[in-house]
Amino acid sequence: MRNLHAKVHKWIDTIGFRLNASQTNKRSNVTTNHYFFETFNFLEKAKDGDLKNSKFLCFDMYGEKVNVRSLLDLQTAFFENISQLK
Repeated sequence: MRNLHAKVHKWIDTIGFRLNASQTNKRSNVTTNHYFFETFNFLEKAKDGDLKNSKFLCFDMYGEKVNVRSLLDLQTAFFENISQLK
């Protein structure tokens, strides 16, 4: 079974997300990548370059933080956000 990082990246490549910014905290060695598509954006954090154990965070349509534990979490937040565009 593929890990969450691989599943998320395959899906965002299919949708057409773009990498907006990438920053590495030198002290903690955590890299944060910011991805976006239209009005939806999310963050990916990886410590010491360990992409298998990346953590993902996005925001629901009300601006509340959503810790992404599965691809479905990210897809649900994304499609709710996109459905609000009119």
